[in-house]
Amino acid sequence: MFARTSRLTLRPGWPEDAAAVAAAIAHPSVAANLSRVPWPYTEADARTWLAMPRGATDPCLLILAHERAEPSLIGAISIEAVANGPPELGYWLTPSAWGRGYATEAGHAMLHMARHALGMTRLNARHFIDNPASARVLAKLGFRETGRAATFSRARGREVASVTMACDLADSPPQDMPLAA
Repeated sequence: MFARTSRLTLRPGWPEDAAAVAAAIAHPSVAANLSRVPWPYTEADARTWLAMPRGATDPCLLILAHERAEPSLIGAISIEAVANGPPELGYWLTPSAWGRGYATEAGHAMLHMARHALGMTRLNARHFIDNPASARVLAKLGFRETGRAATFSRARGREVASVTMACDLADSPPQDMPLAA
């Protein structure tokens, strides 16, 4: 799947993206806000992640910004299957892209895909309590708090307090969004 917004392209990752992925995610401030990312993060980790098999209903897309002559990789966004529950939305951005609305823009595109291309009716998400920026992004996307939990952070090496959230896609207003599958 691919999606295009006014400032972004969301597309699958390719093996030749490994160096750019590693450069974008290999920041302690990024890894600390994710549950499964190792620290330190290397290009070998990026190659392994990019080579993971993905199903038709669990898209994992790179986020590329178009504010320069050449598009630049600024993050990733995914919907992952979860045992015994609705799929989960996850995302990350490199620090130079923070605070510019990219996560919300990419999130709207992913919700549109989930609803219209994948036929999903509900998505879950979670964020660490000490990451209020992610809480704001998820709220803008229509997610509502459903509880609290402890989630293991591989980069931090310990359990971290987190907030679980859900978004009923049938309740979300439709948006025009060009998609290609």
